[in-house]
Amino acid sequence: MAMADDGFREFLRELTEPLGGVTFRRMFGGLSIYQDGMVFALEIDGSLYFKVDGETRGRFVAEDCPQFEYTTKDGRTAQMPYWRAPERLYDEPDEFLDWCRAAVAVARRSEAAKAEEKARKASRKRKGTADTL
Repeated sequence: MAMADDGFREFLRELTEPLGGVTFRRMFGGLSIYQDGMVFALEIDGSLYFKVDGETRGRFVAEDCPQFEYTTKDGRTAQMPYWRAPERLYDEPDEFLDWCRAAVAVARRSEAAKAEEKARKASRKRKGTADTL
């Protein structure tokens, strides 16, 4: 979306206000957008990207939305699990909120998977320590 950064950011604040508990933090020239301490979206260069997983990817593909990618210091292209929001959502606030809620659900699933993996690693470490005693 081709709006000035500050204007677009204020627009995003207004659109996400009905969700409640949404905060914005600057990062790498863009914004991380949080709810309940979890990042569910990014604003970068005047575009909004929602967090996506296997459950939500299809809707982004169907809308022909690109995945967020960047070039690393060594020249490789890296992709992140964020896909650009369809611009039509900016004119459809209720549907915009539905997509936000879906992205928040992705963030929750991601956090739960991380916590589960951390617990699994800790359990293996404890088991390994017990085996050596």
